[in-house]
Amino acid sequence: MTLTGWPSHSQPMAVRDLAAIPEDGRRHELVDGVLYVSPAPGLPHQRVTYQLYGLLESGCPPGMEVVGGPFAVRSGDHVELRPDVVVGRAEDFTDVDLPVPPLLVVEVLSPSTEIHDRVTKKAVYERLGVPDYWVVDPVALSLTAFEMSEDGGYRQIAEVSGRETFETERPFRVRVVPEVLMNRR
Repeated sequence: MTLTGWPSHSQPMAVRDLAAIPEDGRRHELVDGVLYVSPAPGLPHQRVTYQLYGLLESGCPPGMEVVGGPFAVRSGDHVELRPDVVVGRAEDFTDVDLPVPPLLVVEVLSPSTEIHDRVTKKAVYERLGVPDYWVVDPVALSLTAFEMSEDGGYRQIAEVSGRETFETERPFRVRVVPEVLMNRR
């Protein structure tokens, strides 16, 4: 693919370069100047994402905002991620992005994004200082929650599946049952 004004392969891409990519229905993200492209999510992914968004939105206190993806979380000129669900302070959002670390990021796995979500994006969110990171697997009907520890690294605080319940107070009180996210009550 050749685009006018596209950076050479010898230089990292910048956030501003993403605007030159034609809209093609796929998710375009930058990690340290490297472009990651993911296909549009399928039905199981979308079902879980919307259910989780509704659950978080219903419990969201004043002063916080829940935003469904893909919404840009940016850090500097070379990092732009588009998580499935983001929770942050309302005052921190702009109309187009969240330029500071969110309070919570949720990634819903798809077959094509599982390694990227579990490894690459987790490492970037950890480096950015995102306090809470959840990974939801719609196939396994599971949720894995990570919390930032005092040493600045993530530690797994929960892994629930099926009808098991994950309850947390961070970033606000919420109760998640993975099976319910797939409308399997």
